[in-house]
Amino acid sequence: MPNYRRIRLPGASYFFTVALADRSSALLIDHVDDLRRAYAATMQDTPVHCDAMVILPDHLHAVWTLPPGDSDYSERWRKIKHRFTRMVGRFAQPVHLSPSKRAKRERGIWQRRFWEHTIRNETDFRRHVTYCWGNPVKHGLVSRPVDWPYSSLHRDIRAGRVDPEWAGVEMDGAFGE
Repeated sequence: MPNYRRIRLPGASYFFTVALADRSSALLIDHVDDLRRAYAATMQDTPVHCDAMVILPDHLHAVWTLPPGDSDYSERWRKIKHRFTRMVGRFAQPVHLSPSKRAKRERGIWQRRFWEHTIRNETDFRRHVTYCWGNPVKHGLVSRPVDWPYSSLHRDIRAGRVDPEWAGVEMDGAFGE
C-alpha cells in the first residue's frame, strides 16, 4: 500500500488540484452554485485565504494560504467534497464503486486523493496563481482567461490587482493534472 506523505507547514501557502472520479463529467460547472455553497460553509467553519481558484468541468485548482498555526488543508477538502456530494449526489453519473469505496459508503464522485504542492517562494506562488487563471485556456475551454466565468481572476481584476486584459503565460512543469 502506498505511503502518502504530505508537507504540513502551519500558515503556509499550498497549490491544489482536486478532481472528479469521472474525468469526462461537467458536474462541477453544472452545479457550480452547490460547489460554492459547500466551499462557503467550509470556509465559515475553517477559513483560509484563497489566493486563486479556478473551477473547470471535472477538476479545480486552488492556491490557499492557511492561518498561522494551522496546517489542516486535508480536513477542509474533505468537508468541501462531502458537502458537495450530499448536495448533488443524485445528479452524478454512477461510476463503478470498488468494494473499498462501498464499505466506506462513498458515492464515487471524487477522486479519493488530491494533488498538493507546498509553495516555496514568491516566484513559485506567482507561477501557481497564474497557472490557475490560465488553466481554462490550456484545456481549450476559452481563448482568453478573462472569458472563463469560474475563476478568481475576476475578483483580482475588480480589486485592481490584475490588468483586465491579462492574457496569461504558457506554463511548463508539473501542476498535478
